[in-house]
Amino acid sequence: MPYGAAALEPHIDARTMSLHHGAHHAEYVAQLNAAVELFPELEGRSAAWLLLNPGKVPEEARAAVRVSAGGHVNHSLFWRAMSPNAPSEPTGRLAEAIGRDFGGYEAFKSRFEEEGLGIVGSGWIWLVRSQQNGGRLRVVTTAGHDNPLVQGHFPLLLNDAWEHAYYLGHENRRGEYLKDWWAVVDWNEVARRFLASDHTARNRWAAEGEILLEVA
Repeated sequence: MPYGAAALEPHIDARTMSLHHGAHHAEYVAQLNAAVELFPELEGRSAAWLLLNPGKVPEEARAAVRVSAGGHVNHSLFWRAMSPNAPSEPTGRLAEAIGRDFGGYEAFKSRFEEEGLGIVGSGWIWLVRSQQNGGRLRVVTTAGHDNPLVQGHFPLLLNDAWEHAYYLGHENRRGEYLKDWWAVVDWNEVARRFLASDHTARNRWAAEGEILLEVA
């Protein structure tokens, strides 16, 4: 993680962060390495490339790669989406786009929380920039460790709705967790990703798998 386990307290407790990163995320990395080690043709491929190119993954490893690569990519994005010194809200072009597409920052937060509460079981909530409709912003959810990249959406922000992300601190109160989480969202990182998601960038990652995730 780019900060210590206790850095996001009191919004996310240190024990949750330690287990989330050191056990859950680490297990996805271990599972991914085990899934690809028998296939030399996959050597050197990033987790993001494996996620975007399932047809180039041998069939016997495909299911395991999808889950573990998704878990690795999603968690890697998740750690960077937060900061102990987070700005209070978006600014600049990102704020303008949120206002245009959701009717304002508070309306966007309400939509994001509503979608997160609607997830049955485990999944993720995302703010994405769509390839369609002029690159407008959308809130989407994915089940398990699926990633909206495979549907052609560029991820800007995500929150983890798996119970291991919040249960020690918030127990079964997912709604409370979703509200508390805004205090640690790194809007500088979201803005960086928004500016990187222009038409040229989207063509690049769609064509080459170079999707600007900066994930190993």
